[in-house]
Amino acid sequence: MGGLAEEAVARAHREEWGRIVATLIRVTGDWTLAEDSAQDAFEQALARWGTDGVPSNPGAWLTTVAKNRAIDRLRRSATERAKLQEVMVMESQDDDELDDRLRLIFTCCHPALTLEARVALTLRTVAGLTTGEIARAFLVPEVTMAQRIVRAKAKIRNAGIPYRVPPGHLLGERLPGVLAVLYVLFTEGYSASSGDRLVREPLAEEAIRVTRLLALLMPDEPEVGGLLALMVLQHARRAGRTDAAGDPVSIEEQDRSAWDHEAIAEGVAILRAALRRHRVDTYQLQAVIAAEHATAPSWAQTDFRGIVRAYDDLARLDPSPVIAFNRAIAWGIAEGPEVGLHRLDLIADRLDGYYLLPAARADFLRRLGRRREAAEQYELALGLAPSEPETRFLERRLAEVTARE
Repeated sequence: MGGLAEEAVARAHREEWGRIVATLIRVTGDWTLAEDSAQDAFEQALARWGTDGVPSNPGAWLTTVAKNRAIDRLRRSATERAKLQEVMVMESQDDDELDDRLRLIFTCCHPALTLEARVALTLRTVAGLTTGEIARAFLVPEVTMAQRIVRAKAKIRNAGIPYRVPPGHLLGERLPGVLAVLYVLFTEGYSASSGDRLVREPLAEEAIRVTRLLALLMPDEPEVGGLLALMVLQHARRAGRTDAAGDPVSIEEQDRSAWDHEAIAEGVAILRAALRRHRVDTYQLQAVIAAEHATAPSWAQTDFRGIVRAYDDLARLDPSPVIAFNRAIAWGIAEGPEVGLHRLDLIADRLDGYYLLPAARADFLRRLGRRREAAEQYELALGLAPSEPETRFLERRLAEVTARE
């Protein structure tokens, strides 16, 4: 039973951490107390679920234990009597505001914090990612990310940043930070930065759910629509993106009948509505690319030159190394592997340590029949691969190019 209990606790942590912490912050107003009490609840679950069994509603069980733990801590502190009274009053009231986690995201994305701190803090507090996972996503040392999160929490506490969705006249200036948080949150679920699973569906679905709430809050904002369309279109392909073992399947080889075509139609409709507002942004352009992949009948019938044009527009708005990399890949598919290799060489100095660079080179070399060179690049990529599924995928590719005829 112990192993099953540990799995249940781990799953509940992935799926419920953000909801529990957000609720506790709302009812206590104390960030540290909320996280400490939530952590206590998960520790109690580890101790008790192995003998008592996993409750039918793990999230409700954990929330109740965490709330009781927070109240116990307040009771033991004479200086917190007034806060305890406030908590008891708030507990007796129905919450008719926006979702707690949406409130928490806006708090994490306050303009007093740097953009990096906003994203990191939300990923830690709302999504429950470890500091190590966030550090890898940002390509910084774990100790640097830990310090960033601690400073962000201190800034919120010391500046008295309110736990709320801001009033209408402040929403515009707060939106970019919120969208950046949701985008990174979805990306971590869509393609995990580490671990034994490529796709973390609950994380991606959480990002989509909160983005839908944001779209309801700001229905006339095309950036929100663009991001939501991008998420829905990408997530619609989830069933085809991995094999039975959970390893990645290239989009060229995916079973398109397994894709969620209703979701694809929804994503396209959301994208068209956003584009009609004639304020094109990076999320909309990425959604245009995702829509072309999702609606093409086959890999061979995909409009790769149209994708190249979208990447050209995207690169003008966001000249980041990753966009430049994806643009080079699109050029290589549209114009041939030699063109792809040349364009990758032009940006290689901007992508040091990025495992997909040698993986992409290897793929172009494989298509050209240059198997020995492809094998060298696959070996380089293997040394940098961040997750077990991606490692196994690259090992299979390496075996293919090193097999004797």
